Amino acid sequence: MNKVYIGKIVSTHGIKGELRIKSDFPYKDKVFGIGKKLIIEDISYEIKSYRVHKEYDMVTLNDYQNINEVLFLLKKEVYVEKEALELSEDEILDEDLLTYTVLTKEGKKGIIKEIFMASPTNKIIRVEFEKEILIPMNSPQILKIEKEKEELIVDITE
Repeated sequence: MNKVYIGKIVSTHGIKGELRIKSDFPYKDKVFGIGKKLIIEDISYEIKSYRVHKEYDMVTLNDYQNINEVLFLLKKEVYVEKEALELSEDEILDEDLLTYTVLTKEGKKGIIKEIFMASPTNKIIRVEFEKEILIPMNSPQILKIEKEKEELIVDITE
């Protein structure tokens, strides 16, 4: 089973077994929904209800209807099966992007060392060529992402 980390259960909410998940996963619409499956400690749970409250994703799982029934899930990491995400051609996970080779128009080869958020809306890729450079994901410097070749084509003019 190929799992993707989506967040962590940080607390319960109320007395009816609702769980508060802290997640910065970019494709939440593909993960959180009634009937979707979450994996916690290699056990699959079905989402029975979902809503957003402040910066948390709130879910109830299986047929748990009481806070005492879900306490064992506190502080656990939450995953989803990668195949269940059904990503489109232009959507890519950061952990997949880390395995890609970076190529410049001039033919230089580099590797992605890190992907991080500089702000809530600005994702940065740290690429190592002869020297290290930072490239914003929403930058025109990124010319093309080729999923089948696992390549990221960039334009880095001096």
